[in-house]
Amino acid sequence: MNTITQTLRSPFRGPGGLTKRIIPCLDVKDGRTVKGVNFVDLRDAGDPVELAWNYSQQGADELVFLDITATVERRKTMVELVKAVARQINIPFTIGGGINEIADADALLNAGADKISINSAAVRNPALIDELAKAFGVQFVVIAVDTRLIDGKNIVHLNGGRLPTEKETLDWILEAESRGAGEILLTSMDHDGTKAGFDNYLLKQVNNAVNIPVIASGGAGSVQHFVDVFEQSNVDAALAASVFHYGEILIPDLKRVLKQHNIEVREV
Repeated sequence: MNTITQTLRSPFRGPGGLTKRIIPCLDVKDGRTVKGVNFVDLRDAGDPVELAWNYSQQGADELVFLDITATVERRKTMVELVKAVARQINIPFTIGGGINEIADADALLNAGADKISINSAAVRNPALIDELAKAFGVQFVVIAVDTRLIDGKNIVHLNGGRLPTEKETLDWILEAESRGAGEILLTSMDHDGTKAGFDNYLLKQVNNAVNIPVIASGGAGSVQHFVDVFEQSNVDAALAASVFHYGEILIPDLKRVLKQHNIEVREV
């Protein structure tokens, strides 16, 4: 992506600094968007390129695509998806899933992605964060963290939330920031897909501890949940999937309510 395009797609600023961002997330499996509860029981949610275009028209600020297909052909498939999405939309988008080395990130960024997201690969090889930040710049590197409460502690999980690690969530996030993460995408596995609201306590704790943007993920079920997460944790962005995919929340309506609560958002 050239510098001019990158500048055009940079995060939106409003009065008083960065506006809060609304980010639909598309989990992609075998070229289709899917959604489940607590990362299981997946069902089809439509064509990712079509959905991306619809969201850009609705006023989404960014998009996140997470490839959950474990195939050898992954990189080629995702590069084609990135090219197709980049042709259709003019808002920033992030690609995650299966990025294990510089070459993976390079292929996706060259195809038109604005940022790349890494999760398990970063936990297994933390130096990868340093390498990516050095190669592409901090602003391109999003660290996705899947966390679950175990014995009263928030613990980092891998493999789509199935494999607990020995890392405490806040410790790992602080390490990721020190290595060059430009943004944290924090998903509460306990809340994901439940539509019971975001984990505002944890999000506030993390947001207060870091100097980089935090994206809240996991648990959105109503417009009020977005109001709550911004008011209670002051995160930079909130991400959701099924409530957007199935039309339960429309982004223009959501933004109108956020503005009524004096939460600064980009105009639709």
